Amino acid sequence: MMIDRLLICTDLDRTLIPNGPQAESPCARDYFDKLVSRDEVMLAYVSGRHRQLVEQAISNYHLPVPDYVIGDVGTTIYHVGLTHDWQRQLAWETEIAQDWGEHSHADLKALLQDLPDLRIQENGKQNDYKLSYYVPLQSDSNSLSKIIRTRLEAENINANQIWSDDEPNGIGLLDILPARASKYHAIKALMGLQGFDDNNTVFCGDSGNDIEVLASPIPAVLVANSQLEVQQHARQLADEMDHSEQLYLAQGHFMDMNGNYSGGIMEGIAHYHPETKTWMGFETNKKEAP
Repeated sequence: MMIDRLLICTDLDRTLIPNGPQAESPCARDYFDKLVSRDEVMLAYVSGRHRQLVEQAISNYHLPVPDYVIGDVGTTIYHVGLTHDWQRQLAWETEIAQDWGEHSHADLKALLQDLPDLRIQENGKQNDYKLSYYVPLQSDSNSLSKIIRTRLEAENINANQIWSDDEPNGIGLLDILPARASKYHAIKALMGLQGFDDNNTVFCGDSGNDIEVLASPIPAVLVANSQLEVQQHARQLADEMDHSEQLYLAQGHFMDMNGNYSGGIMEGIAHYHPETKTWMGFETNKKEAP
């Protein structure tokens, strides 16, 4: 189906930002910049980073300024745009606050303070609705998750646990959020706000905290540099939920690019919407590698 507008939602670290061990294809981000500069395209960054770290990434990696930022693993939504106004969408935070009821960030932290495998992350990585920990990679995450869930449910706290790995630093990450505050729910809220649906939205990611979106009805792209375990988990969940057609794993055969980072993002977008090849600045008669 031909589209006349497109919402691109992409994770940052090791998805758009080439800060993993794999190589980035030369000029890939130049083509990505051309794509997202078009009037037909709305760009949203969807990240575990907080606002200051997103701004730092935009500056350090010369990323295009997005229309929106979904930050802090889905607990904040900002309008950014060309005016760089960073307008915080407070209606979203009012909505997600209902899941924790009268309980505060400090209340949840106190409930879990005696669990030795949980090491609280720095203050800058916390917010009112995001309680974040470092967890040793060798920890039994399944048992720990059950203990956390039992304690929170006993206090009528409706929470979502997002587990992922900080691959470069060799440490596990845990974000405890209001149940509806995931990346997926925040993207759906943004889609509703801006009049997009599953037919003209694409999500791109690489890691464990992207799994819910990757296995959802939203067409999604796993970049080629994603970990094998994430690929297997995402495929399994997508199959179980009958969304296998909405998950694409970049292979590296698109326009002489290797499928990593922004090259994989564009490969996946072109898979769902072939007409966007011209939006990226590619000649439609250019042959792709087999």
